[in-house]
Amino acid sequence: MSQEYDLVVLGGGTGGYVAAIRAAQLGMSVAIVEKEKLGGTCLHRGCIPSKALLRSAEVYATMKQSEAYGVLAENVSLDFSKVQTRKQGIIDQLHKGVQYLIKKGNIKLYQGYGRVMGPSIFSPQAGAVRVEMADGEQEMIVPRFLMIATGSSPRSLPGLAIDGEYVITSDEALQLDQLPQSILIVGGGVIGIEWASMLSDFGVEVTILEYAERILPLEDEEISREMTRLLKKRKVKVVTGAKVLPDTLKKAEGSVEVHAVIGEGEQRFEAEKVLVSVGRKPNVESLGLEATEIKLEQGAIAVNAYYQTAEPHIYAIGDCIGGLQLAHVAAREGTIAVEHMAGLSPEPLDPAKVPRCTYSRPEIASVGLTEAEAKAQGYEIKTGKFSFKPLGKALVFGENDGFVKLVADAKTNDLLGVHMIGPNVTDLISEAGLAMVLDATPWEIAHAIHPHPALSEAIGEAALAVEGIAIHS
Repeated sequence: MSQEYDLVVLGGGTGGYVAAIRAAQLGMSVAIVEKEKLGGTCLHRGCIPSKALLRSAEVYATMKQSEAYGVLAENVSLDFSKVQTRKQGIIDQLHKGVQYLIKKGNIKLYQGYGRVMGPSIFSPQAGAVRVEMADGEQEMIVPRFLMIATGSSPRSLPGLAIDGEYVITSDEALQLDQLPQSILIVGGGVIGIEWASMLSDFGVEVTILEYAERILPLEDEEISREMTRLLKKRKVKVVTGAKVLPDTLKKAEGSVEVHAVIGEGEQRFEAEKVLVSVGRKPNVESLGLEATEIKLEQGAIAVNAYYQTAEPHIYAIGDCIGGLQLAHVAAREGTIAVEHMAGLSPEPLDPAKVPRCTYSRPEIASVGLTEAEAKAQGYEIKTGKFSFKPLGKALVFGENDGFVKLVADAKTNDLLGVHMIGPNVTDLISEAGLAMVLDATPWEIAHAIHPHPALSEAIGEAALAVEGIAIHS
């Protein structure tokens, strides 16, 4: 006997459980099928554990410089086992919170692997889900709507096999019981830079090998350049234009080496471990999609603006559809999809209004178009930039590297993008995100009164700088 629901969500990660809760709020009967734990990659193998480790690394780095604050702390040392214990405690606490929300919403949880079925005796249309339990038992559930929210997994380079010991991804790195003395990080995108920053603060010798001509290639070029400078100042070796040669990989007792083509020549690199950080791939295999009309584009599920697939009653959200693979994007996509199912009129997501964050030291945050993107789209632009260096709160905080940069349309004064590198900018970016939603101009941002002393003053000053009237520069 199959069980019927208004909505079945395949995957209980951030996007999936948020969608399930929103559906329950709208009066739908809802079930989630999750093979592991509610919260998904973000909670258990991504956003939360990595940020917990980054915070410990930041505290450790600050403690080693505590004398500059007038705090004398002798023999500061690191107990990495306690770092990992703290990380797990945060995960466990948040996991309990998600479990509570699912129970509160009267949402049924099926613990098992879900496969999408084609038309059958259970349903005249594709979309029924066969749940395979860990004990071998199976159960069939039939939804009126199905949402696929199966997330993504770390990519690797062809030929560079992940062995979990010498060659690892962020999944394995999060479970390290002790830190290596040295590490090669293949990939200088967001995840690679976060790990480089963290491990450097923990005292690991770090080398970044990035294929593009600069790290963080999707960020504004000035942000990339400043981050490179600050990483090198911390003795992180940053190598760009580096094509790693997987077939040169050699493992020995306690070390691994690999070669990379850089310019006209080939260089050898050696470390205790190699961390492969070259992006993530959608989890779309073994889901039974071949039994449906659902189409894939570049390995991701193809959807429309409301996240409907080629099967109108089947939706897909989050990393499995490609695009901006961010937890907050998945959550918004899930909400839009559910409201569309319910016959409401949700506003489609505008990627240009999505904040993007890198939780390194210093942090990086941005929203909207970079200067280069704006020019490429034909805008005549004007920019304003303000450094954290003269800012009172940044000096008090003890971190005054970085800046805020605004990009605006010179003809209409519309705000096109905001780019930040500096202390706590992953929190400050929300003001910029709101400005983008409200179609604010730099003038309007400048005339919002920013408290003193505060890090947010840099935003107001950068907005004034667009018109060349910044007060403190």
